[in-house]
Amino acid sequence: MTSKTRNLRKRGPATLAVHGLERRPKAHHAVSTPICQTSNYSFERMAEVVEFMTAKAQGRIIREQEYGRYFNPTQLEAERKLAAIEGAERAILFSSGMSAVILTLMAYMKKDGHIIFTSDCYRQTRDFATNFLGKFGIQNTLVPPTAEAIEAAIRPNTNIIFTESPTNPYLRVLDLPAIVKVAKRHGILTMIDATLATPYNIRPLECGVDMVIHSATKYLGGHNDLLAGVTLGGHQSLEDLNKLERMFGATPGPLSCFLLERGLKTFPLRMEHHNRAGLQVAQALEKHPRIEKVWYPGLKSHPDYAVAKKQMRGCGSVITFLVKGGGRQTHKFIDSLELFQITPSLGGSESLVTQMATMSFFDYPLEFRQSLGMVDNLVRVALGLEDPEDLIGDMYQALDRV
Repeated sequence: MTSKTRNLRKRGPATLAVHGLERRPKAHHAVSTPICQTSNYSFERMAEVVEFMTAKAQGRIIREQEYGRYFNPTQLEAERKLAAIEGAERAILFSSGMSAVILTLMAYMKKDGHIIFTSDCYRQTRDFATNFLGKFGIQNTLVPPTAEAIEAAIRPNTNIIFTESPTNPYLRVLDLPAIVKVAKRHGILTMIDATLATPYNIRPLECGVDMVIHSATKYLGGHNDLLAGVTLGGHQSLEDLNKLERMFGATPGPLSCFLLERGLKTFPLRMEHHNRAGLQVAQALEKHPRIEKVWYPGLKSHPDYAVAKKQMRGCGSVITFLVKGGGRQTHKFIDSLELFQITPSLGGSESLVTQMATMSFFDYPLEFRQSLGMVDNLVRVALGLEDPEDLIGDMYQALDRV
């Protein structure tokens, strides 16, 4: 590590977002990272091939470019910047957030093992645990998002604790140091999907978590125009994952990496807006007579307010709430919104809204949906970069029509 790299790690989030651990000069002396749109990388002579393969067999790297399924130069620059922002030794990019989640689990799960997941986790993560892990002989348990519940579920064959913070959609914030303490006492690997928190609002690795996962599609990319995922952690601890990703070919394309790296330059500025707008809109919703309940960790009414205040810089811009009435009234509210687009996802420039029971859990039986808390009047909004006063005005006029 050069002195320049060491100094960079000490700098603020905005500086890291712009400069990261990028290499200079870049190709063709470009200021922005070029898009290297190719699937193959050639060698000049066979002697160069022999030298490369010999070094590779010895665990040495003499050139990073080999084949597009393994990685590309644009991807490597984005990974360096993500590692700098997260405070990690290494970042591995994937083609989507779910490919990051599934391949990270597959790389470290053990035969006849057991994985603990916290409830209220992302629906697709839960579906993978419920419907697919058993095919590999892996047991799993879903528990409430507390250190006590996690420790009570530990078995002799438990080797992974997988959680989210904040969770989706009820935005539960976990006491990460307490969970890490439990995991280390039992020698268990900890993984966290921190997509909703982002590296700006929480740094799980500093709490002792082993691996952090983000859907880079969301806040990190920030513009609703790319798909990517990333896993971050120690250099050696991610080596097995690196080999598995190269085998599966789950690497993102050069254009997605370019868009991600470009989006990261404004990441801290956007997060300041998201944090400020999220709290302002959540407070306004909590005051409206047509709102039954609001979940937002920055509100004192949230069950994890104390943990969030202690552990997080800010709480982002995802807000979940109940509209008074049933499904018909909720549909009327959503249809009356003018600035929100009806679609899942979050963290982009545009504000989005979804009725969880219909859009994300429609194929579940009614009783099971309700057991998960996915009632017909549950709404999740993901605020964009619009003026929060305009978003509040839009939601108020829509509520007045219910």
